[in-house]
Amino acid sequence: MDRTPVDQPIRIAYSPCPNDTFVFDAWAHGRIPGAPPLDVTFADIDVTNGMAERGELDVLKVSYAVLPWVLDEYALLPCGGALGRGCGPLVLTAGGITDPAELAGRTVAVPSERSTAYLLFRLWAAAEVPGGVGEIVVLPFHEIMPAVRDGKVDAGLVIHEARFTYGNYGLTRLADMGEHWEATTGLPIPLGAIVAKRSLGAETLTRLAEAARTSVRMAWDDPEVSRPYVMEHAQEMDPAVADQHIGLYVNEFTADLGESGYAAVRGLLTRAAAEGLVPAVGPDALRFV
Repeated sequence: MDRTPVDQPIRIAYSPCPNDTFVFDAWAHGRIPGAPPLDVTFADIDVTNGMAERGELDVLKVSYAVLPWVLDEYALLPCGGALGRGCGPLVLTAGGITDPAELAGRTVAVPSERSTAYLLFRLWAAAEVPGGVGEIVVLPFHEIMPAVRDGKVDAGLVIHEARFTYGNYGLTRLADMGEHWEATTGLPIPLGAIVAKRSLGAETLTRLAEAARTSVRMAWDDPEVSRPYVMEHAQEMDPAVADQHIGLYVNEFTADLGESGYAAVRGLLTRAAAEGLVPAVGPDALRFV
């Protein structure tokens, strides 16, 4: 039996980033017939990862890397998330470090210790940084580039629109975690997932997935409708950068993970578990309903 009546708002948390507001605009504003209403909380990915670990809210945008800790309580939805090619996190420096090996013993800022970005970084560093990096400092993603620029940290692991704006801070790209992942696995890059509480029941979970998929397709059909919502929450981002952000992170995998999307998620979690970075997950852990 579903725990939440269909006419009650679904409590959801996702980031204010353009890809999330673009994806959820139609649903959040009640433009999908028959979809349950949403009670939206905006939060950084590090916050939503913690919410998932504590079992808060019905639906959450989280890092794929946090799945091993939350899949007992939450089911992975087959749509709505961020996964693709050429969209990986970057390691940036202020220019003084030009070889990955020079990161040995250095301080690196990351957006979350449970983020997919950090997991990809750890897999990369194990291969490219002999002896390993030094101190890891967790900062909100929008604080990382200023910290690198100002010399507060030696390097920064960045996500989101930082791919397009790091030059504005005078920073240099040392490495692309996505390039390393794709070169070594041939798989697309899993970044952010949408999860929903299993206690909602199979019927509601299916309705949530259908609503998320419909919301994505409605945004694609008429992108201008979502623009006010996107720009309202884009933290003074240039509209052109917001469009680049959406174009990179909202793609065919957002509408449906598909076979290659699921292979990428399984590949990430299996490889990370083999390195002792995350707990192993069972063979059916990613099954939706």
